[in-house]
Amino acid sequence: MIRAALAAALALAATPAAAQQAIASTYNWHPARLAPLQHPGWSRDAVLYQINTRQFTREGTFKAAEKQLPRLKKLGVNVLWLMPIHPIGEKNRKGSLGSPYSVKDYYAVNPELGTLADLKSFVAAAHQQDMKVVIDWVANHTAWDNKLATDHPDWYEKDWKGDFRPTPWWDWSDIIDLDWSQDGVRSHVGEAMLYWVREADIDGFRADVAGYVPLDFWTMVRARLDRIKPVFLLAEWKTPEMHRAFDATYAWEWHNQVKAIAEGKADATSLYGYYAENESNWPADAMRMGYIENHDSNAWDGSQYEIFGAALEPMIALSFTHEGLPMIYNGQEACNAKRLAFFERDPIDWQAKPDCQLGALFTDLIAFRKTNSALANGAWGGRMTKLENDQPKQLFSWVRQVRGNKVVGLFNLSNQPVSATLTAALGDGTYRDFATGAPATIGGDRKVELPAWGYKLLASGN
Repeated sequence: MIRAALAAALALAATPAAAQQAIASTYNWHPARLAPLQHPGWSRDAVLYQINTRQFTREGTFKAAEKQLPRLKKLGVNVLWLMPIHPIGEKNRKGSLGSPYSVKDYYAVNPELGTLADLKSFVAAAHQQDMKVVIDWVANHTAWDNKLATDHPDWYEKDWKGDFRPTPWWDWSDIIDLDWSQDGVRSHVGEAMLYWVREADIDGFRADVAGYVPLDFWTMVRARLDRIKPVFLLAEWKTPEMHRAFDATYAWEWHNQVKAIAEGKADATSLYGYYAENESNWPADAMRMGYIENHDSNAWDGSQYEIFGAALEPMIALSFTHEGLPMIYNGQEACNAKRLAFFERDPIDWQAKPDCQLGALFTDLIAFRKTNSALANGAWGGRMTKLENDQPKQLFSWVRQVRGNKVVGLFNLSNQPVSATLTAALGDGTYRDFATGAPATIGGDRKVELPAWGYKLLASGN
């Protein structure tokens, strides 16, 4: 039918231009409409706080962590991310306690952390203080001694000898990979996710190596989870299509790039590639987590001070105000300066730096975000636009604005003072300074003067 209609249209066309128009009117080039992902309303101002329960308190339990909820509430965070809560495999485990990402039973709680009742109490207490709780979910692999390996050996991938195998290439010798072509794997893992939302009233999941699991599974389980309650899903992955199922994904390249800048291996312009891709290649409502520190970076790369040094505070400020999802790793607010052991008990020393000011900085930044709608997550917030200046290798300058609210960021991402002129009128105006609360005017012939690693955040219309 389409061929006949096209032939008739071309027969009537008198010119090549008319022929092209006939083709365009015959074929529909409009993309198929896909139902947009519905983010839970509370994710608009979400600030994540990752809890490594084993190291978070001296006791290393949910009960002890629950006692810290009022402090976390005062800090300003509102989404608590618990690292894996499940029993840890003993066969081929690393260290004396093993990795929490080696899951022995998807339906049980690690007795080292407490009981199911303790977990439910923690979640209920968090909800009473208007905080949400998401748990780490490891769908790609299990422990060697997970009962599934005995009951359903066909649910696992095999190596060239026909034996169970860890994830290829990585040094993950304490786990074995599930075979996601097996329907039983999908039903077991999916039903377990539904169980934790129903039973413990959790609010979502952080999916470990999410890209190693088929996207169609994630889209299916997301739809079924949302029928129970609106959930939040964070994928440890970096591809735009993951946002068909996930509210948020990782911004690994952002973390790596700001680390390179802090180390003097790159300048401020090296961030342009990340932000260009973020605007041109990712869904407008995508939340991308650009973190300063998490369990991986702390355990393997070093503490926040080892990684960022003098650049730490401006990079934290950028992570809380740029177009991205902010996150705090437990201990950051107390200026934790040590690497936490991953396979052993190594509690955070919360008194190591009693004069630490990072907690106050986090609290102020979270309040600044909530006061300025331009800084909201996803499509709720304002698009980040480059503010041109004459010293781009040092001064990273930008504007975010939405519904009359405008925020300007001026960051000297170098170890030398900068004196720069803004060469675009986009930022011209009078604002209130984040640090001092005093009025500040920029634009025209005025110079932007910042010390090494100095920054200014300016807001108007809030």
